[in-house]
Amino acid sequence: MGENRDEKIKINLRPLEISDMDDFMAWASDERVARFCTWEPYTSRDEALHFLTNIAIPHPWLRAICVGDRVVGSISVTPGSGTRSCTAELGYVLAHEHWGRGIATEAVKVVSSTIFREWPLLQRLEAFVNAENGRSQKDLDKAGFVREGLLRKYEVIKWKPRDMIVYSLLSGHVS
Repeated sequence: MGENRDEKIKINLRPLEISDMDDFMAWASDERVARFCTWEPYTSRDEALHFLTNIAIPHPWLRAICVGDRVVGSISVTPGSGTRSCTAELGYVLAHEHWGRGIATEAVKVVSSTIFREWPLLQRLEAFVNAENGRSQKDLDKAGFVREGLLRKYEVIKWKPRDMIVYSLLSGHVS
């Protein structure tokens, strides 16, 4: 890489496109990346095309995380509904080669600083993190989220009940 790890990397967020297929496959097919995700590593371009066409592109708020012109991950905000219409859930994923460089933290900060303006009825942005995923916990801590607690055996991911940690950021508390 040759980059100084202390130097802040500039990112931008934009909608995912079909033309991002190769970059998407580079990280979505990586077992290390998919480890804490609900999905298994992608094994075919057909799977990726289905995801991009039917899930990513029509999603209410899903963006590619880009370094330069290269898509290195994605970040999404999924709105709650019904009695939870004032909440939304944050999720993100990043290519392994970019871990530990502040990119995920920066992406979370960018979303946090804009989503409450874009969605004025939103009061609470939350993230559920596998208790074993220390990197994501650090990302959220650095981005100003508050750790609210441990949810034991909260979600079944890859056929196993997982402990999850819930983090939140409230409207008016964005740094």
